Amino acid sequence: MYDHGERFEKHGFYNLLVFLVIYIPLNVAIAIFYVLWCKVENFLIYFAAASVISAIAASASLVHYRRIFDQGLFGSLKHSSEECGWVGRNIPFVDLLPSGTQNFWAGSMYCKPEAIAIKAFFDAEGVLQVDCGSHLENIYVDILPETREWPLKDKVMWHKYNHLVLERSVRVQYNKDVPFAVNSTTQAVVVRCGSSSRIVTRVGPPVSSLPEYVPPTESDTRAAKNRKTTITQADFASVDTMQASKIRPNVIFLMLDAVSHRQFYRRLPKSAQALRTLHRPGIHRIYELYRYHSVGFSTDNNTRAMYIGEALATKPNPLPIWAYYRDRGYVTARVETGCDDWARECVGNKFTSHAFSVGNRSLDYELTSPFCLPEYYPNVGNAYGNFKGPYSIKARCLYGRYVHEWAFDYLKQLRQEFRFNGRGKGRDHRPYMITATFLEGHEGTGEVLRTVDDSLSAFIEDIRDSGELENTVLIVGADHGLHMGLNFVYSQNGRIEHQNPFMAISVPEWLYQFSEDYQETFGLEKVSPFKANEQRLTTPLEMHHTFRVLSDWPQFDTENWSRSLFAAQKAGRTCEEAGIGANYCMCKHKTN
Repeated sequence: MYDHGERFEKHGFYNLLVFLVIYIPLNVAIAIFYVLWCKVENFLIYFAAASVISAIAASASLVHYRRIFDQGLFGSLKHSSEECGWVGRNIPFVDLLPSGTQNFWAGSMYCKPEAIAIKAFFDAEGVLQVDCGSHLENIYVDILPETREWPLKDKVMWHKYNHLVLERSVRVQYNKDVPFAVNSTTQAVVVRCGSSSRIVTRVGPPVSSLPEYVPPTESDTRAAKNRKTTITQADFASVDTMQASKIRPNVIFLMLDAVSHRQFYRRLPKSAQALRTLHRPGIHRIYELYRYHSVGFSTDNNTRAMYIGEALATKPNPLPIWAYYRDRGYVTARVETGCDDWARECVGNKFTSHAFSVGNRSLDYELTSPFCLPEYYPNVGNAYGNFKGPYSIKARCLYGRYVHEWAFDYLKQLRQEFRFNGRGKGRDHRPYMITATFLEGHEGTGEVLRTVDDSLSAFIEDIRDSGELENTVLIVGADHGLHMGLNFVYSQNGRIEHQNPFMAISVPEWLYQFSEDYQETFGLEKVSPFKANEQRLTTPLEMHHTFRVLSDWPQFDTENWSRSLFAAQKAGRTCEEAGIGANYCMCKHKTN
């Protein structure tokens, strides 16, 4: 097996599984071939003819898959001598495999419904209402702990975090005749009727009751010495653009772990189609980055680049990007579906004290505890198992539904709460910043991701129809492509996909027009920044500066702007210029 540095107790165990899956069927096939050769007259002639026909069909299919490899929402990667191209022969053999081929033996990809259809919700007064049908006895409620304020030392993945969630959960018997209220900060409970269970989430406390956040002086991100530019009427001829540009946009980032550009279209066709409908010039527009390139191997490097602006953290006590938004008056929320904490796992070693709570410093709302429950997340062994947990090759189910469905339920509640109950109206309305991480793409077969398609496409259609995108920047993207499995281990195509994650961004029309005008007035190139960046080499570092620009709006640091996706990045960039290490560079310029 090819060693990519993954330890056996983590994803390396998948390599052993792949070896067994290949070794056993291969030997069975050899045995069958031998028997047929001995028993069937002229078998070799039949076999040769079948092989030739199969080879012709496979070759024709590969020509098609190579042609569509770089296609996107409305166009495709354009090959030119000016921009870099993928390294080596990019032959997508994996596209020859029908959907479900790599994990059909792991069982159904659907979640078995619970025996009792539980109806439960928090009413307008915050009282839990439960209806278990005819099952009226032994109804219990597990009140899950609110994890936002927990210090870094309590959020150690696998060893501690999930165990503390269980230890700090409180089980109470439900009595329909007595109002059942919970602490105002509780985000989730589990209602249990007999052998059936249901998660109930809510946004607490109400956003209207949140006090205005005042960041500590020693870590106030607004104190940095920036070259601020304030938008002025004189900058632009368009009065309408000027007025609209003072609106502070909402920001939503859906991070699909380990999903390449091609994998998104391969496994999420409904979501791709839903994204196409977001392009409504005059209202909002969507663009994707065809040469978007990872800056490292795994989630750690690439999300650090996005969230703190460095692939390798060098500064002490680095606050994630959502802290910048909270410091500037945004309501911030985060959903983690893998029972881990990004700050603890990716930059935790840079904090001088693990008694410090990054969540309490940077977030108003956090939902993680439901995804630490033992029915989904292993409470013994480790979190990297093949058949249970956030990296399994089976459907990720929890109480009769996909795990991601519970997350999307909460995201909808957040959006409704922030839209309708936020303080102020119009330009005084408090904007919000939401990030959510989904792990269905992070498993070796590449098949589990397709279970997300219905929920993701429904989310995109709902936010489109709600009108939120007129003042919301929606980003759907990944940190890297799949770095395990047959395609990655054995093909150049897999290595290219690993370094070419999906990334698309929807911007309101006023922000699009402002960026176009600013580029035309002050940019070095007189080009559309969005259309230019679609074809140019970009990385998570540009995403970081894009987040920074949005957090500062309607002011912005001119350096952040020039390095963001709102400004045309340099044409013909090399990996070195973009901050991509030579070992990871999969997009290079042709040399004579």
